[in-house]
Parts: sequence; structure tokens; C-alpha cells
Amino acid sequence: SSSSTLQSKRYLWTLSFYAQFFDVDTSAVLQRCLSALIPRRPFLDVLDGNPDLYGPFWIATTVIFILFLTGTISQYLASHHDKAFVYNFKLLSGAAGLVYGYTACVPVALWAALKWFGSPGATLGERESGISLLECWALYGYANVIWIPVALISWSPIAVLNYVFVAVGFAVSAGFLTRNLWPVVSVTEAKVSRVLVIGVVGLHAGLAIAIKFLFFAAGPAAKETKGDAPPADGAGESMLSALMGM
Repeated sequence: SSSSTLQSKRYLWTLSFYAQFFDVDTSAVLQRCLSALIPRRPFLDVLDGNPDLYGPFWIATTVIFILFLTGTISQYLASHHDKAFVYNFKLLSGAAGLVYGYTACVPVALWAALKWFGSPGATLGERESGISLLECWALYGYANVIWIPVALISWSPIAVLNYVFVAVGFAVSAGFLTRNLWPVVSVTEAKVSRVLVIGVVGLHAGLAIAIKFLFFAAGPAAKETKGDAPPADGAGESMLSALMGM
């Protein structure tokens, strides 16, 4: 029995410690993606005590590369075609900083706030009630799945459509997060729970706004500047540079 106990231990510096977070099959990942898009029961019940980081990692990575691809297409459509088009690889590093940073850091901040305010089950691993840190990561990671179809169609030169697509992505993912987090945050004091929910929605709105204006702000009107001056995108460049430094 002592040998089996030693085998069950996983230390932080061993690969087996991290492998346990990726121990999930493709069918389970697809089911969780579908549950994030078309929720029929609480997502924590879908996880069934076995949250993974495999799906969240590949979803975030897919979103990053699609944002770079479609953001590049959007910039190309808005560029002066009498000049050679130059690829802006700041879009790629900016997308990585934005998506990886948001998906990794916001769940940690939320989990820490829940633990501070005494939410039950605010633990690193398995939970009896409430939510664990791994479940926070999984919840936010699978919430990103809606940004894959949104990013695929938001390169349209019609600016109004892009606003609509990003707004739909925000509504679906923010609704998914609040619906699954409310039972957890509601066990804290009423004032605290309201602040936490507002914080979750506000930060997610910030993600949606960043996606819209960093990657899909370009449009046909950008070419119609006085004196053929380049469009003013200093703010966007500054934001991309900040994200690259994350």
C-alpha cells in the first residue's frame, strides 16, 4: 500500500504533475466545446470533477492564429493596393499576449477573490462545492471557443457587421461565464457577489473591445484620409506593443 501511495504522489517538478491536467480524450473536449456554445446544464457538471487544460490551451492557440490571419486580411482590404503590403507580425504577438494573458490571469484573480471572501471550495484541486482554480481555468478556456467562429467572419469590410459579430461573441461568452459563476459567487455577501459579477462582465467586455479595435478596426473608410495620410492607429499600435510585453 505504501508503494501505491508513493506512485500516486505527483510532484511539481515532474512531468506527471502537469500531465494530469491534459488527461482528456478528444470526445470529451468536443463535448465541452459544444456545452460552452449550447449550454444545457451547468458547465461544472459537464466537467464532472475532471477539469482539463488541454482544451483551453488549444482553443486559445486557435483563436490567436485565426485573429492574426483575419486581422491581416482586414488590414489588407483597408490598405492602399498601389503599395506593397507589409505583414504586421505585431498582430500575432499581440493576439498571444491578449488571449493567453486574459485566459491565464483573470481566472487566477477571480479564484483568489473568491478565496479571500470565503467562497467554499476555492481550492487548487478538487472541490466539494464552489469552484477550484483548475475549474476556473477550464471555464474561461472553454468560454473562448465562441471567438473562433467570430474571428473567422469578422474580417468583413462592412464595419457594422463586425460590431455585430463581436457583440454576439461577447454576449454568448459573457452569458456562459456569468451563468456558471453566479452559483459560486452568490454564496458570498450580496455586495461582494455583485462586484465580482460586474468585474467578470467588465473584464470580458474589455477583451471583446480589444479584439474588435486591435484586429478588426480597419475598414474601407481608413483609406479616405486627407492628403493620403495614413490612418491614425497610434492607439492600436500602443496597445499591441503593451500586449507584446506581457
